[in-house]
Amino acid sequence: MTAEPSTMGMLDRYAEHAGADAIEQLRQLAGLLTGLKVVHVNSTRRGGGVAEILETMVPLMQALGLDASWEVIEGNEDFFACTKSFHNTLQGKMLDISPSLLRAYEEVNAANAERLRPVLKAADIVIIHDPQPAPLLSHCPERRGKWIWRCHIDLSHPYRPVWKYLRRFLLDYDASIFSLDAFAQPMPHPVYLIPPSIDPLTEKNLPLDPATARRVLEEFSIDPERPVLLQISRFDRFKDPLGVIQAYRLAKEFVPSLQLVLAGGSAADDPEGQTVVMDVRESAEGDPDIHVLSSGHYSDQTINSLQTGADIVLQKSLREGFGLTVTEAMWKGKPVIGGNTGGIRLQLVNHETGFLVDTPEGAALRIRYLLAERSRIGQIGEKAREFVRQNFLRTRHLREYMTLMVALTHGNADRIELG
Repeated sequence: MTAEPSTMGMLDRYAEHAGADAIEQLRQLAGLLTGLKVVHVNSTRRGGGVAEILETMVPLMQALGLDASWEVIEGNEDFFACTKSFHNTLQGKMLDISPSLLRAYEEVNAANAERLRPVLKAADIVIIHDPQPAPLLSHCPERRGKWIWRCHIDLSHPYRPVWKYLRRFLLDYDASIFSLDAFAQPMPHPVYLIPPSIDPLTEKNLPLDPATARRVLEEFSIDPERPVLLQISRFDRFKDPLGVIQAYRLAKEFVPSLQLVLAGGSAADDPEGQTVVMDVRESAEGDPDIHVLSSGHYSDQTINSLQTGADIVLQKSLREGFGLTVTEAMWKGKPVIGGNTGGIRLQLVNHETGFLVDTPEGAALRIRYLLAERSRIGQIGEKAREFVRQNFLRTRHLREYMTLMVALTHGNADRIELG
């Protein structure tokens, strides 16, 4: 998203969705933070929810008068193999990571710290996203500003040896942020809970006319006259694409016209993605009604079209920090069937804004129910959209980030006047 020429115009566009009061709150907070130098650091410019959030969060901060920027660390094959193992083990998989991979992890962070040190030392606020760049702080002992570790993954049941190793890099941070209470781990500094969000003004989330959605479905040989199930996510085992195929096949026994679309790709920092794609294609082989779209380079309008054209959206994750695609689909008024795990529990109110399921059989049961009671598709979708408007738009996310910044930069003040 590119910023509007006028800050006023940009913020007013958000007011159309979030309300004028939400924008006024942002302006009041921004009055205390004007000129504050904020640096976000993550491991990829493209692919995955973190990059998607930063793509619009940083311009919004700039529009409100903050000196915000976004840096990306550079890594080699061993580094990303190590951080993918972090991702898996911190979400519960028992796996010992070799000393050589851990050494690569530390060496890559040291090299990136050397490159980024001038920017990081000059910042008032540094927000480090996820485990990949966590050791950067240890290479900036003379930091000027406050450092925050922002964890986007489900850390509710980490494999303890790996968490113990990683945690030592986090002890000197000034604060940590988790997406919900169940993910938070004990820290020697303040811990904050801030769920992620979607941006209603991106091309992916703006209203789309049905004719455009229909045309995109037809381009992928998907029949818009027959019911469409959709899951959009990285091809990651924790997203359970094979379980989605199993649920589809169980439901198809009762709804023979059913179609399934699995769309996504792999992030630049995920070396396992292509292996998962091959497993999915092998499982789908021979069924012309399973469409595996795995290029990972689909435009926002294409993703919007798939979500708009779908009847039901799935996100049957086994672990999930927060499913942005869940919220995107809800924003488009779609009923979502999600895995009963992590941040999805925060997004879906069971039987009201969607359904939580634990097994492929449970997902298939909900698919059959919605296709048999089609009026419920619209009823649930309407509630889902309003739930997103109230809780998961970018303006709320930004307000909570800025409130935390005010707290950290005015820590000794007895009273903070918002004006």
